Amino acid sequence: MTDAEITAHIGLVHLCAGRLRARGIPYEELCSAGNLGLCKAARGFDPARGCAFATYAVPVILGEMRRLFRDGGGVRISRGMQERAAHAKKAAESLRQKHHREPTVGEIAAVTGESESDTAEALCAAQPLVPMDAEESRCAEIPVPSPEQAITEHLALRQALGLLAPADRDLIALRYEYGMTQSAAAERLHMTQVQVSRRERKILQFLRTELS
Repeated sequence: MTDAEITAHIGLVHLCAGRLRARGIPYEELCSAGNLGLCKAARGFDPARGCAFATYAVPVILGEMRRLFRDGGGVRISRGMQERAAHAKKAAESLRQKHHREPTVGEIAAVTGESESDTAEALCAAQPLVPMDAEESRCAEIPVPSPEQAITEHLALRQALGLLAPADRDLIALRYEYGMTQSAAAERLHMTQVQVSRRERKILQFLRTELS
């Protein structure tokens, strides 16, 4: 994955950190561990498996965060990773001064001699911890619905899904329960990706109308 694609999924880190923030580990430490998890997920993700990246990444991100609880808190970075992080950070700064812009992960990797995925992981490790108040002012809080609200919404969704034709329920299940890409779902349903995309839009519009 490119650095832009990795950055586009940074919200997954904050979502996972929001789930675990009340358990004794500071939010910024959870995010630091989550950043490492996101990079590991990007390095290990294989689109051929037929699942969405978010479906694959969330367990990896949560795994890195839960490691903090097992280790008693604090993001522990190995000496080798610290050296790689320093090297990547130095290369990034050199490229920044040379080109007067933020360098891409690929450009930094070309200087360090590391792969793009290893470079991305090193750059994540090099990120300083952000104070919680600054982090919270920069990132919107993720609202957590009450149990009653969650149950009501779940029942309403089940009722709306029950109004769909069996083939449409299968499509939604493949896309949102099993996390398949449109291409993988199309192959399973003997449809084209374009057909799946068009049908999915119509189904989602129907569900929004029913639930509004």
